[in-house]
Amino acid sequence: MIFWSLKTLFSEPMRLLVSALAVAVSFILVIFFSAVFEGESEQMVVYQKQMEADVWVMQKGVSNMHMSSSMLWDWKAERIAQIPGVEAVAAILYFNGAVRIGGRDWFSYVIGVSPEYSRAGPWAMAQGKTLPGPGEAVIPEVISKLTGVRIGDRITLIDRPLRVTGLTRETFSMASAVVFVSRDDLGDLLKASDQFSYIMVYAKPGIDGQMLAGRIKEEIDKVNALTSETFINSDQQLGIQMGAEIVRMMTMIGAILATLIVAFTAYSLITRKRQELAVAKALGFGNGQIYLAALCQSLLITVLGLLFALLISFTLLAWLPSVVPQINLSVRLYQFLAISVLCLPVAVLASLGAARTVVRVDPMAVFRS
Repeated sequence: MIFWSLKTLFSEPMRLLVSALAVAVSFILVIFFSAVFEGESEQMVVYQKQMEADVWVMQKGVSNMHMSSSMLWDWKAERIAQIPGVEAVAAILYFNGAVRIGGRDWFSYVIGVSPEYSRAGPWAMAQGKTLPGPGEAVIPEVISKLTGVRIGDRITLIDRPLRVTGLTRETFSMASAVVFVSRDDLGDLLKASDQFSYIMVYAKPGIDGQMLAGRIKEEIDKVNALTSETFINSDQQLGIQMGAEIVRMMTMIGAILATLIVAFTAYSLITRKRQELAVAKALGFGNGQIYLAALCQSLLITVLGLLFALLISFTLLAWLPSVVPQINLSVRLYQFLAISVLCLPVAVLASLGAARTVVRVDPMAVFRS
């Protein structure tokens, strides 16, 4: 009976292909939104991750960077560097707000860097200078492509024109961009020339980050110190709550749509084979064999759809950011596992529901018709 069901299914290859592609498209829709969600969530904290600090120090009462403001006296960076267990520090002045680039305002994380803390600057350059000097700025390469602003052109931070001297990679997301400027320029604009916003602390080998954070809070007044993992998680959760929830909702809608398409495809497939399955029952095949045949056909369609989706996602979706650079996608294998766990039971239930109508048919009615 199983051999017969598969033979009849492959006897119509075009119908089989169209059904599998319909299922695949619904899966790809879900995977696309999930990949956007994952990609944007990771990109929100790309700067913090790339700095690879063990401890982040900020103003007391502050616990993240996204949509936050923190100010610390610059002497605290020097004082922290002297604490036992600290190997090195790096400090930045920080501002989040709009930067005027190419006639458009881009919400940005503006990082004010200084030569003595160069490790706080860009980590991946497309071209140009790595560290901006006074009157200079380093912007994402993606924004350069979208606006046509090139090295040597002017952008505006608050009310100050700055000349673009470098283009960075891995510093752009749909929610925000990372723009690097001179700490002197940003300090002058914010009236904070003698302050930093965040101090990155690098521990000596063998020193526990949690212990070092506690030591910093004990010895330095009016600061908050968090391990890098805690700081990044806090920032990422805040970013998700503020924007990525929309993407999560779209992913859920896509999952519901995919489930409905799988159910409809499985049900309609067995319904089209209703006459043939009824004939098989009239010839003496038991109800269990009828159910098994229906199950094999619907599962084959669903599995083919998953394979098509897997192939297309790791080719088309992986290639998409090169064409649409403002989109950050992160395609992971577990995304397919999640959609499989959701849709395979649906396909089983839909096919068994359709097969139930077949086993209830009077076998003699097939011959009378």
